[in-house]
Amino acid sequence: MDRIQIRGGVSLKGDIHISGAKNAALPLMAAALLSDETLTLTNLPHLADISSMVDLLDGLGVDLNLNGDHPANGHGVNGGRVVEMTAGNITETTAPYDVVRKMRASVLVLGPLLARHGEARVSLPGGCAIGTRPVDFHLQAFEQLGAEIELADGYVHARAYDGLSGAHILFPMVTVGGTENALMAAVLAKGETVIGNAAREPEVADLAKCLIAMGAKIEGIGTDSLYVQGVESLHGATHEVLPDRIETGSYAVAAAITGGDLMLKNARLDLVEAATDTLVRAGIEVEEKNDGIRVRTSKGTLKGIDLITEPFPGFPTDMQAQFMALMSVAEGASMITETIFENRFMHVPELCRMGADINVHGSSAIVRGVPKLSGAPVMATDLRASISLILAGLAANGETIVNRVYHLDRGYERVEEKLAACGADIQRIAE
Repeated sequence: MDRIQIRGGVSLKGDIHISGAKNAALPLMAAALLSDETLTLTNLPHLADISSMVDLLDGLGVDLNLNGDHPANGHGVNGGRVVEMTAGNITETTAPYDVVRKMRASVLVLGPLLARHGEARVSLPGGCAIGTRPVDFHLQAFEQLGAEIELADGYVHARAYDGLSGAHILFPMVTVGGTENALMAAVLAKGETVIGNAAREPEVADLAKCLIAMGAKIEGIGTDSLYVQGVESLHGATHEVLPDRIETGSYAVAAAITGGDLMLKNARLDLVEAATDTLVRAGIEVEEKNDGIRVRTSKGTLKGIDLITEPFPGFPTDMQAQFMALMSVAEGASMITETIFENRFMHVPELCRMGADINVHGSSAIVRGVPKLSGAPVMATDLRASISLILAGLAANGETIVNRVYHLDRGYERVEEKLAACGADIQRIAE
């Protein structure tokens, strides 16, 4: 099992190319099931979860052509993949446990399969252990669209042999995956569908724009109400995956925690304003450029600040662990409140092993900044926790070994190469 070795204390300086967003790419790949023509996606990141989705779609009978295994310039830091997907002949409508257990996003094939083929059987999902994240909301939405849902033997079996019909769906809580699944099902349903309390995340908007390019009729993009007029069929299209806002935020924190100066190429400020505004409050300079975002430490001390995770456009839960690492070395105390997932403080004991002063009280963590963290062997518990430990290691005195980095590989492309190119003393140790 691979590990990451870091010797901290280096101020990072240089350029980092931001990859395409995993959380946008996965539903976009599932959308290929909605048409018998070719959907081409560009700027696809090189990630384990993308490979898992490729395997899943291949097993369903989708013809795939994946290009760009070797990043541009041969440096491993630029250039996304291009995937061409043609679902002309779906041979299977079951997503098996062996694939789904690796990645929760597998459940996103339910909506497209149900809408186009009238049937889908998908194993209940796995993924990171940060909370229950049930698919109940997805299933309730499908039922409102006229599907019959059966749960048996660890699988969801959905049927709509006569097709789906438009409905008014009101989610009781904001759900990104639920919104995406309902949206993909609704584009081929008869009549109009209204999705209320819809997620406003940029990845949802990206999916909607791709579906429109394929011939769907959708209004209300970027709002909490989506209006979908069903069409008989969708056609092929080419769509560029938007840049990863969580990767952007993570490397912005890398600049801040090391007292560095990084240019985040291909990043978009409009996608990360909640995170960058929080950095500015903490004393970090953030500047939008033509080709990305520059993040650098300004004169003065990094200040502790309070934050609360919220659905977009609020502060993202996927950035909470990274900011906790940053606040661990800030002046004064900070309070970080997690409102999205109930079990997302598993990185706290590991940060404390490195000398952080963090006390958890229910859904909030009190972080008292220390002058310096100390390197230590630590263990990643989930995807975002793994990057927070790497960030802490970059700022710490001595050597840090991050174990279980397979979590990291699910959501971050070539972390050690990107950081090393900016001066970090970091390497992957293969076992």
